[in-house]
Amino acid sequence: MEVEEFEIELIEKSKRGDVESFEILIRSHQTLAYNIAFRMLGNVEDANDAAQEALVKVFKSIQSFHGQSSFSTWLYRIVTNTCLDELRKRKRQQVYSYHNPMEMEDGQIDRDVVDPSSSTEEILEKKEEIKNIQDAIQSLPEQHRIVIVLRDIKGLSYEQISGILDCPQGTIKSRISRARLALKEIITNRELYQKPYV
Repeated sequence: MEVEEFEIELIEKSKRGDVESFEILIRSHQTLAYNIAFRMLGNVEDANDAAQEALVKVFKSIQSFHGQSSFSTWLYRIVTNTCLDELRKRKRQQVYSYHNPMEMEDGQIDRDVVDPSSSTEEILEKKEEIKNIQDAIQSLPEQHRIVIVLRDIKGLSYEQISGILDCPQGTIKSRISRARLALKEIITNRELYQKPYV
């Protein structure tokens, strides 16, 4: 049976309330759903909550999926909107994020992959650089943050992002361009500000 046929069958069974079929259907999408949430929200707890909330929404609203886009595009749109709702809530509540290690089934791991050939100083510099980039992404406006996450971090195509955000590809491309410029400006300004006087 082809993958697409198998997915259609799982969708149909899920629409009839078959939880086991739904679990199989979303299994291959859970990691990316979590990663999108993590990059948008910046911490493990909120990302876990948002990804779970989004998957519950997907199950509850699967009847409304009629195949106008791919199932993955539809699912990631729900994840993205759930994260945007959380970010709007934060604005009202002044919630701040922390930089925690990633929670895995068999314990915690650092988000950074350490190059064993690097010196301690190089490792610390890389960690600091990654943290600075993550902080800079977190400080972008929502519209810019989501396109940077979907395109530059998750590597989705313009077509996929267009489907997820329900925007024309031209709009997506121009948002990505503006987002990259904004991100570069934030990082450059922070580096200038942090540079010690000689």
